[in-house]
Formats: sequence, C-alpha cells, structure tokens
Amino acid sequence: DTRNARVAQAAIEAGADIVNDVSGGTHDPEMLPSVALMGVPMILMHMRGNPKTMQALTNYTKNDGVLSGVMRELMARSKAAEAAGIPRWLQVLDPGIGFAKDVDGNLSLIKGAGVIRANCGNMPFLFGPSRKGFIGKVTGETDPAERDFGTIAACLVSIENKEEIRDACNILRVHNVKAVKQAVLTYEAIQKAKME
Repeated sequence: DTRNARVAQAAIEAGADIVNDVSGGTHDPEMLPSVALMGVPMILMHMRGNPKTMQALTNYTKNDGVLSGVMRELMARSKAAEAAGIPRWLQVLDPGIGFAKDVDGNLSLIKGAGVIRANCGNMPFLFGPSRKGFIGKVTGETDPAERDFGTIAACLVSIENKEEIRDACNILRVHNVKAVKQAVLTYEAIQKAKME
C-alpha cells in the first residue's frame, strides 16, 4: 500500500504479492514501469489530487457525474498501466471510496458498483468502504471504530448480485474481517437458497 515505486519494489522483494497504489500510478512516474517489471498484480485506485487536496476535488458535474467521471478516469489509468506493461489481467480497479468524493458520491459509487464494473470491461474491482467518513455522516457515528455495522451494509450492497451484473465487487478491503466475512457468507447463502 504505497504511492512510491521504491517502497513497492522493496515490499514485493520482502514477500508482498500485490501493489496497491491509491494514486493509481500518478504520484510516482516510476510506479507503473516498476510494477510492470516485477510482473505482480496492481490495484489502481481512483483519486483526484493527493491526500491533502482530494476533498476539495469532489466537483463532478451534472453532465459528468461521479459514476461516469470515476469510470472514465479509472479506464484512463488502466490504459496507462497497460501501456507501461501491466496487462489488464494483472489489474484490479478501485473506485476510491472516500477519496475525492462527497457523501452522495460515495453512496452513488457503492449503489452503482455493478454499473461501474460493467462499463470498465468487467475488470476485477476492489471496494474499501470500511469505517469511512461517509458512514459517520450517514449514521452520526463519530468514532470510526464504531462504524462496522455501516461498513457491513456498504459491503453487502457493493457485492450485490443482479442477474445482468454478476459479482459487482470481487475484493472488499475492511478492518473487521470476521464481521464482514460472516455477513457476506450469510448474504451469499440467502442468495443461493431455494424458495420452497
């Protein structure tokens, strides 16, 4: 989990299996070529600006809403990664929940998980809503450690399977793994249950 190519390389050499760059490879110009040389999977996250400026960059327009803006910008990063030598089958896309999005933008991205994935070539997707600020704003919970119930709801919506869009989200990044795993296993069992 780094924006720095040297750190990513050291982590892979130390045994890490995947590089997660919250800048989608924009922070360090050596990141994409470095990951390509290492031949490991890479998570390309959507974020505008940097961690200090991102929350001032939530201005998605009416004609280019958060869904279309994130899809377009993620696909541009995917194409840049592919041009640097990272094949699409080694890429995982992340819409960047909480990064350069306001509350409504985060909610739209989670609700539209299947639409995003379908419009991004059905590439693998990671969602990381865990304990994020938007959950606090929706629920009034100020302590991030107490936002696990809201996290579970966001996770279940992001993996929701509809007939036309299967497995909208492939990877969930969470703090309370046990709670989310139980919720997902129960959700999947209910989805597969026969109505007798």
